[in-house]
Amino acid sequence: MAERKMKPLLQSSLWMFAILAVAAGWLLTANEGAVLSNESSLALRSVRKPSGAAQLVSIEPLPIVEGAECQWLPASAGAGLVAVSQEVGGPRGTGMASPAEAAKRQPIRRIHDPYPSFSSVAVDLKDDEVVLTDENLFQVLVYDRRTNTPPTAGFSEPKRMLGGVNTKIEFQCGVYVDPETGDIYAVNNDTVDTLVIFSREQRGNVAPAAELHTPHGTFGIAVSESRQELFLTVQHTNALVVWNKSARNQDHPIRLLQGNRTQLADPHGIAVDSKRGLIFVTNHGSSRELRVGNANQGRRAAIPNWPAGGQVAGSGRMVPSSITVYAIDAQGDTAPLRVITGPKTNLNWPTGLAVNEETGELFVANDMHDEVLVFPYDAEGDVAPKRALRGPKTGLKNPTGLNLDLKNNEFWVANFGNHTAAAYRLDAEGDTPPLRRIRSGPVDEPALMIGNPGSVAYDSNREQILVPN
Repeated sequence: MAERKMKPLLQSSLWMFAILAVAAGWLLTANEGAVLSNESSLALRSVRKPSGAAQLVSIEPLPIVEGAECQWLPASAGAGLVAVSQEVGGPRGTGMASPAEAAKRQPIRRIHDPYPSFSSVAVDLKDDEVVLTDENLFQVLVYDRRTNTPPTAGFSEPKRMLGGVNTKIEFQCGVYVDPETGDIYAVNNDTVDTLVIFSREQRGNVAPAAELHTPHGTFGIAVSESRQELFLTVQHTNALVVWNKSARNQDHPIRLLQGNRTQLADPHGIAVDSKRGLIFVTNHGSSRELRVGNANQGRRAAIPNWPAGGQVAGSGRMVPSSITVYAIDAQGDTAPLRVITGPKTNLNWPTGLAVNEETGELFVANDMHDEVLVFPYDAEGDVAPKRALRGPKTGLKNPTGLNLDLKNNEFWVANFGNHTAAAYRLDAEGDTPPLRRIRSGPVDEPALMIGNPGSVAYDSNREQILVPN
């Protein structure tokens, strides 16, 4: 009798255990979206069996970050973009515009400087002219040296202009005028890897009279007439290359200065003192370690004295702006004879550079401080300039080009920041106004200084557009 009563009870217990086991299994799989504590997750992992599918193991909430947040666009913004694309109608019913159709669209508005922005300057003493490069509209402009734009005039008309697709003039950042022939040598920095040469008679959209293939990122130009040599700085590979002045087309350099010992760091301006046998180079300060034993590949490998491009990954750093000085025949991985750098020098993106071989004075266009500094040729280390031209009366604004006119006891400055080029007395200092000023735009029209922008960003908090150049 008791045996019969225990059997149904045992059977019911087994059924209850089975039901509980099934329920537990269902809870483990059905509630994977629930937030579990670390202890609970460990407990579950101890009894969880492989299922052949992804399973939630644990969740750790992200911390709440205080401060400014990115502003998300509303969903309607995306819908609006889709609607526009569907209106245009793309190929094969995709709803996206074809390249040809997209090219026909007109912008709602644009940021654009309609006036020339002067980047470098040279004086043609034989014809009494000033030659200026324009990095904004891609031109070379030639003015009478005595031009002085009146305050009431919008700008001064050049005597002649060079520009257009045939000229291969784009981001011309360095210029030199042959003192005998008047030929204009103009260096392209960012796009067309070509130094272009124009005769004194050429104008308009014409092909250069001669060309020279140059390394990418070439910036500054200087010539030693006594040695008949052409010196160019190469910004992107921290190098200095030297050609025979008569070099053309694919002719290779005769010397190369490059390497970790040179201390070249984003070189820009260059000046040659043939009398003392010296080279001066301005450096903005972007430094990268050159890979030892680096060899150029492909076509470049066959060009003697061509700058190597391989740097050690992760070696990039910013060093203080400087002026490095070398022997005029320096080559290879040669250390400078001396370096001008430090807080007392006030150097901040020094760019244009010129040397007075008669007095040994070194003139520097100091871009970020709106000034021209003058050092003795033998200056070294952290030394203050012997004099400086700076102040509101000078009209200096982001000066990038500089040229000496010893015949007329003047020096010229190209101001990238305000559509002007100006002439000053050779000994000018302090807050001294220029002798003359050439303007390419109205007095109150700011120069936008947009040069080869690579991308764009929008700051929604401040409602500002950010454009790196």
